[in-house]
Amino acid sequence: MKNSKLLFCALGLFFPGTGLNCFYLQGLKSFWAWIQLIALLGGIAGWGLLKAAHFHSAPGWVMITFGFIAVEASWLTTIAFGLRPDDKWDAQFNPGIDEAKRTRSGWPAILTVIFSLVLGAGVMMTFLAISFEQFFISQIYEAKKLSQ
Repeated sequence: MKNSKLLFCALGLFFPGTGLNCFYLQGLKSFWAWIQLIALLGGIAGWGLLKAAHFHSAPGWVMITFGFIAVEASWLTTIAFGLRPDDKWDAQFNPGIDEAKRTRSGWPAILTVIFSLVLGAGVMMTFLAISFEQFFISQIYEAKKLSQ
């Protein structure tokens, strides 16, 4: 069975944090896929905690950070493996493949890399902006409590 670089990149782009791209390459024995999936589920639970506590839950922030890291890691692996030359991809994931069946990824794989970069940068900037905003709001709240 031939492992497709385009399918790997598409799974990482469209299903970030689920580990589906790593499961595709290594099956259910993939350690990193399970770590990503658990971190994503923790991030979803953290989001629920944050919403319930009106963004004043330290465990919620920690859990959502792990989910964020899982999503960003998925897009980062899409970038790293999508930019890998086809012959190196085949050497690692398709050893002994016939010359006629070698990987020729082309522009579709590069487009998944570009979109992963754009989405990853946008989500990271949004996460950092919201985190800093909440931090400074909490500092103002604490300063008001001290002054009274």
